[in-house]
Amino acid sequence: MAGSQDFAVDPRNATARVWLNGQLVPKAEARVSIFDAGFVLGDGVWEGLRLHKGRLMFLDTHLDRLFEGAAAIELDIGLTRQGVIDALNELFAANDMTDGVHIRLMVTRGEKSAANQDPRNALGRPTIVIVAEWKTPSPAIATRGLSLRTVSVRCTPREMFDMRLNSHSRLNLILALQEAIRAGADEALMLDPAGNIASCNATNLFWVRGGELRTSRDDFCFNGVTRANVMDLARAHAIPFVQGDFPPEDARLADEAFVTGTFGGLTPVREIDGRALPAALPGPLTTRLRALYDALKDAEAAK
Repeated sequence: MAGSQDFAVDPRNATARVWLNGQLVPKAEARVSIFDAGFVLGDGVWEGLRLHKGRLMFLDTHLDRLFEGAAAIELDIGLTRQGVIDALNELFAANDMTDGVHIRLMVTRGEKSAANQDPRNALGRPTIVIVAEWKTPSPAIATRGLSLRTVSVRCTPREMFDMRLNSHSRLNLILALQEAIRAGADEALMLDPAGNIASCNATNLFWVRGGELRTSRDDFCFNGVTRANVMDLARAHAIPFVQGDFPPEDARLADEAFVTGTFGGLTPVREIDGRALPAALPGPLTTRLRALYDALKDAEAAK
């Protein structure tokens, strides 16, 4: 599979168990109701995490995002922060997982009495699912890189649909990706309502021009944990860095580029809108930041 979510297949995942509403369930037997609000409407929030050298990376930041997202849609998760941590650790112990693990923690409004929008029809118990898999990025992605294509689907302001919410409702992003795939690309480059770069459909974009690292403002992109870490690393290591409103032409003329996400970390980009970026992959600044990010993860694991 092409794209920023490309991963190396691991046969251990076939027998991994899933945490489902407090029960450890074989992956092949994990089920939710057809009346679940997540299935019926995409009514829920989720969080992606990584287990690296026995430790969940940047856990407090991820939990902040999870609970803030749930509060924004008035969803009571039904677990404390420690309860979520205990559930994660229970699943890791059951699967004997310590490293190279990607986690998808999903919370929906739960089963409803009717298949409609009204949240008052929820029966009162959220559905919580934690899927943990041995999953690492395909090694080839670092030298193959991604092809991005600017698409017509726009990122929306907070008052329409807040891109910073890790919502189960992802149809707009899927439509953007489908448009990019039809154009022969791996991932969609999405613009804000004014026509400036916002984000990709599943990741956030950085690019380099004349030694300067650039990315969009925060308003229309994902509230990315990896993105924030990269920006902090740039500032801490005196890497010239600018956030702002940039038209897609600015990224097309980049020397190098990469996207960020919890799963892939920093993934190089090889071309934007059919223009091959000149730097060999991964580019020099991308290589430096990837090394700094790896060191940051190791330091986090050693705490």
